[in-house]
Amino acid sequence: MGEFPRGLSAFSLEGKKALVTGGNRGLGYAFTRALADCGATVAFVGRGGAANEAATGRLAGDGIDAYGISADLTVDDDVDRAVDAAVEALGGLDIVVNNAGICFHNPAWDATDDQWRQVFDLNVRAVWKVSLATGRHLRAAGGGAIVNIGSISGLIVNRPQAQAPYNASKAAVHQLTKSLAAEWAPHHIRVNAVAPGYVKTEMAPVDRPELRRMWIEDAPQQRYAMPEEIAPTVVYLCSPAAAFVTGAVLVIDGGYTVY
Repeated sequence: MGEFPRGLSAFSLEGKKALVTGGNRGLGYAFTRALADCGATVAFVGRGGAANEAATGRLAGDGIDAYGISADLTVDDDVDRAVDAAVEALGGLDIVVNNAGICFHNPAWDATDDQWRQVFDLNVRAVWKVSLATGRHLRAAGGGAIVNIGSISGLIVNRPQAQAPYNASKAAVHQLTKSLAAEWAPHHIRVNAVAPGYVKTEMAPVDRPELRRMWIEDAPQQRYAMPEEIAPTVVYLCSPAAAFVTGAVLVIDGGYTVY
């Protein structure tokens, strides 16, 4: 194995090449920035060309060069094209963060087939297809790290909002993470997931007063997180510091799920 890096160098991503899905806003943007801050060269995938340009512009303002790739990850051809474009732009691939996701708040009686399809196509099937496409590159390169973004919704039933398809999709992500970790360990590919609690993003209306009682006050820390607080755990799982970590689902929720 060679000598293990000491101290903070164990968390360095210097020279690594990373791909983040859903990387032009929210959690994905924070992951893109954090990976770059720790030394990685990063490409990200987003559906919107304008949103991608805005994200690369914001990153450039902080001295970070990132490659934005427009693609719809629910389309197989787009998955292959996006992964090939990332590998070409970066000159290889070492790290993959499957972050893209979608959620609808609807009672089960009112959830439509189309909503179910959208949730599972992006939250689960796209994770599967991106993992396969990138995993082949990681295998050829001798290994790498995949981090899937799950959720506490894969562990509990959220309240007061109803979101059964989303909860089921994130539970599937957690189990897919463990399955791939077991299967791909001989190829030196580590596969882990993080399960965030309530985080202030466009997707989670954490500031709504009617949600505070169950979203915020039920958590021991009595607050929500900012995306930048989740990103360091993703960096850790991608780094040499997590060399013996695979198949894990790390919960980052301010203690929400301890009750």
